[in-house]
Amino acid sequence: MKQVIIVFFILFATGLKAQTLDDYFKIAAENNPGLLAQHREFEAALQQVTQIKSLPDPSLSVSAFGQMVETRVGPQQARFSLSQMFPWFGTLKAQGDAASLIAESKYQDYLDSRNKLYYELSKVYYPLYEIRELSKLEERNVEILESFKTVSNSKFKNGNGTLVDVLRVDIILKEAKTKLGILRKKEKPLLESFNALLNRNEKDPIIIVDSLTLEPVDIGSLRDTINAVHPLVYAEELRVKAGEASEQAALKKGLPNLGIGLDYIMVGNRTDLPAGAVVPADNGKDAIMPMVTVSLPIFRGKYKAAVKEAQLMQESYAYRKMEVINTLQAEYEQVIYEISEQSDLINLYEEQRNESEQILNLLLSSYGNSGKDFEEVLRMQQQILNFDKSKVSALTQYTIAKAKLEYITAKRF
Repeated sequence: MKQVIIVFFILFATGLKAQTLDDYFKIAAENNPGLLAQHREFEAALQQVTQIKSLPDPSLSVSAFGQMVETRVGPQQARFSLSQMFPWFGTLKAQGDAASLIAESKYQDYLDSRNKLYYELSKVYYPLYEIRELSKLEERNVEILESFKTVSNSKFKNGNGTLVDVLRVDIILKEAKTKLGILRKKEKPLLESFNALLNRNEKDPIIIVDSLTLEPVDIGSLRDTINAVHPLVYAEELRVKAGEASEQAALKKGLPNLGIGLDYIMVGNRTDLPAGAVVPADNGKDAIMPMVTVSLPIFRGKYKAAVKEAQLMQESYAYRKMEVINTLQAEYEQVIYEISEQSDLINLYEEQRNESEQILNLLLSSYGNSGKDFEEVLRMQQQILNFDKSKVSALTQYTIAKAKLEYITAKRF
């Protein structure tokens, strides 16, 4: 039994480690309520296509005569009328095309919301990585400061150091412990936000990567992909086409509707003939009467207004497409700058950190021999820590900017 528990624990732990950000993307796509609601909206729009392309229901009327209407061949007993109206040729197709294009545009909206959700997850996931890395650095800093405190105490007791050195390291140590506590508190709301996007229990564990790498970004012709593949741009294109189809449907609605029908009249036998009278050859013969109906769209105002409405909506969608493209291109330029900026800062912090570490080693050697310049040792140690922290933060911001670039260029489309 104990072996089974151990094996289960190993498998469970392995499963947790196997979860990547892409795995969380998949979970969010399957569970996020807002995204699911948008997909249902798309599915509902698809149902509109079938409704709009269908013919109007046929009509059936039945009338029975309370007082028989006498005819030459007998009294009319009942009338059955069946009729079917047909819109003008091509009307239903145009309406169906418009509805199909609107439904497809809603699917593009869904894809954009999915990609945006991935970006929102990235904006929470990478700061979680940042907090955990900063916590590790601060924990290491506390350990170093504790060792400095021990050394400064020892030198003070031996007369080779000063009480000021002891108090100075104690002040910095308290500050480091406070910052560490703040970082740990900061993690909780981010974890809850991440689980909320996944629609999971707020206390479910989140597995974060151990390290981030500075992956290069080949911007090349990425800017051109905004117009070509971004779901928001394509959605507006589809709406423009839907407006064109709606215009055609409105024009055709202004043409006559055609109807065909059939009247069936039940006729009884004549019983009022005098004795010896000749019975009509068609006595009691039921009557069948085909019918043709044509609507007369003479009130043109509503049809002209419908056409104008469709034309105005086309213009509206075209303007919206331009606005989307302009916004995305502006965001693209900004995010490219952010990627470049953070990349430069990462390289700078690495260089400064390496040079500062060399200086610190020299200062430690001098302090070990003379007991002097302890303040400079502390300052340089904290400076190295700040370079490490700044590099982690810059790498986090770089990765978030890269995730935004993926959204803008619809990499996950």
